[in-house]
Amino acid sequence: MMLSAVRLPTPPPQDIHLSSYNPRKRSPPSRSPSPVRRRSPPRNGFGGGSVLKDVSSKVADERERHLTERLRPRATEPVDSKPLTAEDKQELAKKEYNKLLSARSGGTYVPPARLRALQSQVTDKASKEYQRMAWEALKKSINGLVNKVSVGNIKNIVPELFGENLVRGKGLFCRSIQRSQAQALPFSPVYAAMVAIVNTKLPQVGELLVKRLIVQFKKAFKRNDKPVLRASTTFLAQLTNVQVCHEMLAAQILLLLLHHPTDDSVEIAVNLTKECGQHLEEMNPAIANAIFDQFRHILNDSDIETRTQNMIEVLFQVRKDKYKKNVSVPEDLDLVEEEDQITHRIGLDDELDVEDGLNIFKYDSEFEEHEEAYRKLKSEILGEADGEEDGDEYESVSGSESGPDETAERELEIKDQTNTDLVNLRRTIYLTLKSTVEFEEACHKLMKITLPPGQESELPSMIVEYCSQEKTYTKFIGLVGERFAKLNRLWTTEFEASFEHYFSTIHRFETNRLRNIARFWGHMLSTDATGWHVLSIIHLNEEETTSSSRIFIKILIQDLAEALGMAKLQTRLKDPLQHSYFEGLFPLDNPRDTRFSINYFTSIGMGGLTEEMREHLKNAPKPAAHGVVNSPQAALGHLHEGTLVGVESDEHRLDVALAERDLEHPQMFLVHLHSGENAEDGARHTHLAAAHHLLDQIVAVEATVEGTWPTMNDRYGFEASLGINDLELRS
Repeated sequence: MMLSAVRLPTPPPQDIHLSSYNPRKRSPPSRSPSPVRRRSPPRNGFGGGSVLKDVSSKVADERERHLTERLRPRATEPVDSKPLTAEDKQELAKKEYNKLLSARSGGTYVPPARLRALQSQVTDKASKEYQRMAWEALKKSINGLVNKVSVGNIKNIVPELFGENLVRGKGLFCRSIQRSQAQALPFSPVYAAMVAIVNTKLPQVGELLVKRLIVQFKKAFKRNDKPVLRASTTFLAQLTNVQVCHEMLAAQILLLLLHHPTDDSVEIAVNLTKECGQHLEEMNPAIANAIFDQFRHILNDSDIETRTQNMIEVLFQVRKDKYKKNVSVPEDLDLVEEEDQITHRIGLDDELDVEDGLNIFKYDSEFEEHEEAYRKLKSEILGEADGEEDGDEYESVSGSESGPDETAERELEIKDQTNTDLVNLRRTIYLTLKSTVEFEEACHKLMKITLPPGQESELPSMIVEYCSQEKTYTKFIGLVGERFAKLNRLWTTEFEASFEHYFSTIHRFETNRLRNIARFWGHMLSTDATGWHVLSIIHLNEEETTSSSRIFIKILIQDLAEALGMAKLQTRLKDPLQHSYFEGLFPLDNPRDTRFSINYFTSIGMGGLTEEMREHLKNAPKPAAHGVVNSPQAALGHLHEGTLVGVESDEHRLDVALAERDLEHPQMFLVHLHSGENAEDGARHTHLAAAHHLLDQIVAVEATVEGTWPTMNDRYGFEASLGINDLELRS
C-alpha cells in the first residue's frame, strides 16, 4: 500500500542544456515583498529523502523489467513488409466496427473523428456493417427532424423527412413521433399535421401509427396508466381532426370510457371531446349527440367528484360556444387538401399487428434495390412539388412579359363540344381495369389518371359500368370500388350519388347487368364502403317499384344476408340511429304497403326481416267497412281499399291470392279476409262471393300467362282449401 502511493520523479531532459532548460514560465518579480511562508513539519516523522529515493529506484527497475518482457515477443515476430490493400483495410475496419458494436453499452468511448473515419472505410453496401451504419444514421436523422418540427418550420421539415427512407424506417418514425408527442402534449396538432402530410403519400405509415396508438390505448386502459392514456387519446383525437383515422374510432373510445364512469375516465373523455368535438359535430352529429347525452346522464345520476362535475359543465359551455377556443385544425396547420386526405377505418375491436420488428435493425439482402425504389418514389413525391413551383414561376414570368395581343389569344379558349376528352377518359379507365389482375395494381394505376375538374364522378360511374359489362360478377371490381371509397370522402360521396342514379334508371338494364350492379352495391354496403343511408331512396310499394327494381332489391338484400349473415343484417336494419333510412323498405304508414313489403320479403326468403311489420299489423286497429256491400264487384273494390281486410293470427285467417295485372311479372299478395263470429249470414255470403269472384279472375289470368304462376287450375281444390263449398254459395 505504501509503494503505490509514491510518485516517481520526472527524469531531467538529456539533450537540452541546463542553461536553456526552463520547465515553466515564471512571472516577473513583484515589486511588493512576498510574505514569508513556512512549511509545516512532516507528519509521523516520515519525510526522509533517502527512503523515497530507495523506493523509487526499486519501482523504476521493476517497471522497466516488465516493459522489456512485454516488448520481447513483438521483436521476435517477422515484420510483414507488404502494404495493406483496400480490401484488407476494409476488412480491418469491419472487424473493429463489429468490436465496438459488441462492446458493453457505455463501456467504450470512441472519438467522433475516429468513428467517422472508421465508417468511411466501410463502403460495401451489401455488408451487414454498412447497413447497420445506414440504419443508425436513419434513426438519428428521423429523431432530429421530429424533435425540431414546429408550426413555423413544418413546411421545411416535411421535405427533409421525405428525403429519408420512410418505407424502411416507418417503425422508427412512428416510435419517434409517439415519444415526442407524449413528452409535449401541446405540440400534438403539429405532429398530427406532419402525419397527415406523410399519410397522403405513404398511407402505410399513417395506418401503422394509428394501430400502435390503439394498442397503446388498450394497454394503458387495462393498467390504469393515466399519463399514457391521456397522451394516446390526445394524439388519436388530433389524427381524427386531420382525417387520418375515422371519427368512429373516437366515438368507440368515448363510449368505452363513459360506460363505467370514474373520475379519471370522465376526465380523459372530457379532454378527448374537447380535442375532436368540433370535428364530430361536423361529420356525424348523431354520434356527438349520443356522447353528450351520456355526459348529461353522468352529470345528473353518477356519483363523481365536484371537480369532475365542473369539467363536464365546462365542456357543455365549450360546446355552446361552438368550440371557438378548441378548433379542430388550426389555420396554420391546415396543409392537406380534402381530396388528398386518406382516412383509415380501424376499429377498437379489430385484431391489430403493430409490427414491432420494424423498430430493430434487420439485414436486407436486397438493400440496394429497395434503396433505388425509394429513391424513385422520393423523386415522384418531391419532384411534383418542384415541378409545380417551377411551372408557377414560369407562368408568372411569361405573363408579366407577354403583351396585350398574347393575353387576348390566351383568353380565347377552345371548347370541344364533341366530348372527345370525356370518351378518351372513359376508355382509359375501362382499359386500365381490363388490363389488370390485382385490384391493388388497378387502384394504383387509376390514381395516376388526372381527372379534369368537375368530372370526378366519371371514375365511380365507369367502375360500375365495367362491373355491369362482365358476364358474371367478380370480387375484383368490388374491391376496387371499396378501396376508392375508403381512400377519400370525395369518392364516397360520388359512389353514393352513383347508387341513386343507377337505382332510378335500373329499368334500362337487362337481367345480367342488373344482377352484377346489385351484387356490386351489396359488396359496397356490406364492407361499409358507402353509408347505408343510400337505401332511403328505396320505397318498396306497388306504385313506386317496377319489376326490374324489385329484382335489384332482391339480389341486393340476398347478397347482404350472405355477406353479413342474417343475424347481423337484422341488427343493422334495427339500428335506432339508422332506422329512418329504412322506412321506405319497411313501410308502416300504410297497411297496404306494409302487406306488400311483408309478402315481398317472404317470397324472396327473407321473412325474418318482416317481424316488426307483422307485429305492427297485428296491433293496428281494424278498419271498419264503409257502406253496404251488395255485390262481389263492390266487395272487390273495398278489398283493394283495405276496408274489408282484417288481420288475425295464422291459425284463424283465410288466405286469398290476389294477382296483379302485370302480365310480365305477376306478383302474389296474401290478403286476409276476416269473418267475425257475430257477423250476419248475408255479409258472410257476400265475402265468400267476393272470394269466388277473385278466384275467377285468377284462373283467367293464369290462362293468359301460362307457366308464370303456381298451379291453381283445380278450382274445387282451391275452394276447399279456403273452406268454401257450393252449398254455402247457393243457399
